[in-house]
Amino acid sequence: MTVQSSYDTLVTVFGGAGFIGRHVVRALAKRHYRIRVAVRRPELAGHLQPLGRVGQIHAVQANLRHPGSVAAAVRDADVVINLVGILYERGRQRFDAVHAAGAEAVAQAAALHGARLVHMSALAADEAATSAYARSKAAGEKAVLAAVPGATIFRPSIVFGPEDDFFNKFAALARIMPALPLIGGGNTRFQPVFAGDVAAAFAAAAAGETRPGTIYELGGNEVMTFRELIEYVLATIERRRLLVPIPFGLAKFEAAFLQLLPMKPMLTTDQVELLKRDSVVSEEAARDNRTLRGLGLEPTSLQAIVPSYLWRFRRTGQFGRLRHG
Repeated sequence: MTVQSSYDTLVTVFGGAGFIGRHVVRALAKRHYRIRVAVRRPELAGHLQPLGRVGQIHAVQANLRHPGSVAAAVRDADVVINLVGILYERGRQRFDAVHAAGAEAVAQAAALHGARLVHMSALAADEAATSAYARSKAAGEKAVLAAVPGATIFRPSIVFGPEDDFFNKFAALARIMPALPLIGGGNTRFQPVFAGDVAAAFAAAAAGETRPGTIYELGGNEVMTFRELIEYVLATIERRRLLVPIPFGLAKFEAAFLQLLPMKPMLTTDQVELLKRDSVVSEEAARDNRTLRGLGLEPTSLQAIVPSYLWRFRRTGQFGRLRHG
């Protein structure tokens, strides 16, 4: 039965305080849902309050490692959205614990309370992949569908937006480094998708506008290689840098040391494995309308969004004039 957008409909969003999460919360707020944001540190989720009306968005404490807190966050919810994910492992934050066991805990709680479930995976998901990230994402999908056969799963390619961890990362590196690495020669293909479009897809699923038990693949208008994306970043921030192709083997050797740094790692061995495979929407998904357009959403162009936040990496900042052509 389709749940209509309503002031009385409660949506619990796990991971709603993150990059994609804040876009999803905004999209849900525009549809007038009541939103319960389940996060480990509710006191750090205050930035979500202005996205909706007074009292519309409420943060609660939940940890995917503690089923009791997950069940409490799901109680009385009509829709449950799981956005929790990590890009690298650190301490107790392991891929299997977050992407597989965590996803299973959320799915089981949603099943117990009869809530519609919408889960975020990744285009890389593959149980036979050499990447632990990709295998854990596939395991999470399997656990979700086992607990809630009618769940909707979204697999986005790399996601761009003002707080993204791709375009901002390489723009920042270009500001301080004379050369940028092209891992594997820079031939890996991506189909970057705007965070706002991903959020719109989640809002559509919350409203019952997706097919039950279906995996959707989300990509933007452009398919670009890693090299082309880096070249686009450099053109946008008006900087010239040497692009150095690095074989996967050498990149993995260097990543083995880089991932040991106490700060956020620049590169991990698992990310090198991920770069060995393209991250683009499959022909099968496009044929079956399991895409943004299949949901009636027109993908937003990379060029329409990225320059609006990368300007700060130019030498003259907002006062520089972006060259075209």
